[in-house]
Amino acid sequence: MGPRGQDDEQDGQRVSDEQAGLRTDTTENESPTPSAPTPPSPPSGADERVAAVRRVGAVGRRWRQGTQLAACAALLAVAMTGGALALGSDRAPASAPVAAAATDPGVLGGGDLDASITALQAHLRAQPKDSGSWATLGLAYVEQARTKGDPARYPQAEQALRRSLALAPAGDQALAGRAALAAARHDFKNALGFADAALRQNPYSERALSSRIDALVELGRYADADEAAKTADARRPGVPVFTRYAYVHELRGDVGTARRVLEQALSAATSPGDTAYVATQLGQLAWNQGDHKTAVTYYARALAADDGYLPALEGRARARAAGGDRATAIKDMEALVARAPLPGPLVELGELYEARGAAGDAARARRQYALVDAWTALARANGVNADLDTALAAADHGDKRAALRAARAEWARRHTVHTADALAWALHVNGRDTEALPYARRATATGYRNAAFLYHRGMIELATGRRAAGRASLAAALKLNPGFSPLGAARARKALEGAE
Repeated sequence: MGPRGQDDEQDGQRVSDEQAGLRTDTTENESPTPSAPTPPSPPSGADERVAAVRRVGAVGRRWRQGTQLAACAALLAVAMTGGALALGSDRAPASAPVAAAATDPGVLGGGDLDASITALQAHLRAQPKDSGSWATLGLAYVEQARTKGDPARYPQAEQALRRSLALAPAGDQALAGRAALAAARHDFKNALGFADAALRQNPYSERALSSRIDALVELGRYADADEAAKTADARRPGVPVFTRYAYVHELRGDVGTARRVLEQALSAATSPGDTAYVATQLGQLAWNQGDHKTAVTYYARALAADDGYLPALEGRARARAAGGDRATAIKDMEALVARAPLPGPLVELGELYEARGAAGDAARARRQYALVDAWTALARANGVNADLDTALAAADHGDKRAALRAARAEWARRHTVHTADALAWALHVNGRDTEALPYARRATATGYRNAAFLYHRGMIELATGRRAAGRASLAAALKLNPGFSPLGAARARKALEGAE
């Protein structure tokens, strides 16, 4: 499905200032927190989930009451899949359109996104027909939603971008913005359609070129993503394109090329935002290969550039846990989820509690997993497809049947290594290992070096009677990254010992 054109234009003409985030009766950058939909009543744990929703809402209110945006240098990864968008050096975010001349085009690259949004809101009250600034505001909301973990900004972003397209229906800035918004909501088919529409207007749009690569990767069209990365590199070489080019190679198992390209990007980085983003990508690459010491070094470099950059804080905590410093890792992760209660960190913290096993840790872990349910409810209320997050978390720590439903739904939309792995594991925990095996094999077929994928494949192989293959997969997982998961690594070792 591509961009909706006329529908968006007509809708955009009806957008009110309140819908688009230009309310004059609120404090700076305050937006109403949407009420989370009431989930179906489960047989047990309902009180914990209700409390979790309230905790997420409380965190959101604290953010809006004055927490400074710490990670405005780069967008968070899309659904933890590597589709993050970087900032360019001394300019607007790579995913954000440049404002019209009436608004400083560098305002969003100055390090204070909240102040930039306030300035854009004030400008648009005076100049409501400035389509470029509407586009910039829309992308600023997308970035704010991601970096603060607050999906309530996505509806405002959509309204601002629709207003821009109502004023300038062929505006490549707003079309590229719609691509980024669709990707943020995990609607990758529409992300590709909007990116292509933007590139028809401006073949050199860095934001559209980058979003096109992201969409193709997340749709599992890896060969097309490789071609798109080459095209983007020829047209607009720079940090945003370099990082995507590297990820495409990593998915094919070409870690050496991915590392070299990221090192090139890091050497080319001139802004704190670029440095934090690329150094974090290098840290993640090292962590995936089990080089936890190098990973911590890169995360330290990222945090030296931006001491509040959330992906680097998360990566450092994971690397410390994998390296054996569980106590520090728990403290780091607790601080992180207090600021950004997102599924990945919440599950990691819950598993760290379980692995520690101290008095009260089981209850602490359950609270983290309940918060994942709360985040999912809030995300869906604001138009975010959260099926992959649901499948991954619920398979191990929730409703296994719900995990399978979510994984099947996600697989119906896109065939990536990540959705193949999620579906394989959801099938496994539901006792359907024969059906799971082809998906586990598909998850590892591209050469992507991921210890969790190998662990899942090994457990499924053992469950289907393929003992030799299962032992090989589990051994490969532990050799690649012996600390890939607080609980998974221990279970892999136990299963390997039992299969010998």
